[in-house]
Amino acid sequence: MNKDNLLDYLPHILLLGPGPSSVAPSTYHALSQPTLGHLDTYLYGIMDEVKAGLRELFGTQNELTIATSGTGSSGMEAAFTNVVEPGDKVLVLANGFFATRMTEVAGRLGAKVTQFESPWGEALPVDQVAEQLGSENYDIVAMVQAETSTGVLNPAGEIGALLKDYGALFIIDAVTSLGGLPLQADEWGADVVYSCSQKGLACPPGLAPITFSARALAKYKGRKNKVPNWYLDAGLLAQYWGGEKRVYHHTISANLVYGLYQAVYNILAEGTQNAFARQWAAHEYLVRELYKLGLEMLVAEGQRLPMLNAVKVPAGADEAAIRARLRQEHHIEIGAGLGPLAGQIFRIGLMGHNARPEVVDKLITALKAVL
Repeated sequence: MNKDNLLDYLPHILLLGPGPSSVAPSTYHALSQPTLGHLDTYLYGIMDEVKAGLRELFGTQNELTIATSGTGSSGMEAAFTNVVEPGDKVLVLANGFFATRMTEVAGRLGAKVTQFESPWGEALPVDQVAEQLGSENYDIVAMVQAETSTGVLNPAGEIGALLKDYGALFIIDAVTSLGGLPLQADEWGADVVYSCSQKGLACPPGLAPITFSARALAKYKGRKNKVPNWYLDAGLLAQYWGGEKRVYHHTISANLVYGLYQAVYNILAEGTQNAFARQWAAHEYLVRELYKLGLEMLVAEGQRLPMLNAVKVPAGADEAAIRARLRQEHHIEIGAGLGPLAGQIFRIGLMGHNARPEVVDKLITALKAVL
C-alpha cells in the first residue's frame, strides 16, 4: 500500500446526483459511535426504534417493517424473492430504468412477466393501467413511485385504488421517495414497499428499509418451495429483527443501524410534513433558477419529483464535460441520464439534508461558471 493514507486527502463533495446524497452532520456523528455486537440487547432496542420510525415513514402498521443489509437493490431483491414463485403472473408498470430492473428480477425467479410500457419522462397513465389490469388475472403488480432515472412521480395511490378490485399483491419501489414524499402503504393497499438509506434519508448506503403486509406474509408462508435466497428470507430476518427471543441470522453493521436510526429520527423530529414541504420548496426554487439560466426540465409540471430533477442538456453542450468540471472545479456531483436518456439529461438530486436553498444557490453559481 501507499505510505500516504488516502483518507487524509478525501475531497469534500456536495452530492447532488441521483444518490447517494450528502449525509447530515448528526448522522455522521451517529455513525462514529462505538460499535456494538450484532446480538447486543442495546442494539436490539435501537433496531426496535428504527422499525417504529420506519412504520411512520412508510405509513403502515405492518409488524414486519425492517431494513435488509444491502443497498436499495437488496430491498428490490427481498421484495420479489419472498413473494414471487415460478409461474406467477407479474405485471410490471414500466416508465423508466428501475422498473425494467423489476422485470429482470421477477423473470429470474421464474415468473411470467408482462412489462407494461409507458414513455420515459411521463407519469404512468392510470386509465391505460386499468385497461391492462382488466385484460389478465395477475398475481403481483409492481411499480416505482419515484422513478430516479427520469425524475417522474408516479401515481402510486391511484394505482393502489385500482388494485383493490383485484387480488394481486402490490409492490412499490420507494427507493427515492422515502423520507421526501408522503407514503401511505396501508391506505394504498401496498403489500411490499422497499427503499434505501442513501437518498431521502440522507444516510450512507448499506441498509434497505422494507415492509411486508399480512397478505404478503401469507403468500410467503404458502410457498410451495423455500425462498431461493437465504440471506434475504423474510421469515429468517423477522426472527432476528423481532420476537421475544432473537435468532441470529447475520452480522448486521451496528454503525449503519445507528446512522439509519439518526436519519429517521431527524425527519420525525423535524416533522414529516415540514420535511416534505422543505423538499418541495427547494425543488421549486431550483426549477425557477434553472429557468433563469435558460435550462429546461424533462418532465412536465405536475408530474415531477421534488428530489430528483431531470434537466435537458442544452443543444450542442458536452454533458460529460460539464459534469466533470462541476466535480473538479466546484466539488459538486450531479448525475447523467440512463438508457435512452443517456447524454440528453442531467439528473440533479435535492434529497434529504441537501433540500435547502443555500445548496441550490451553490449549484446555480457553479452552473453559471461551467455552462
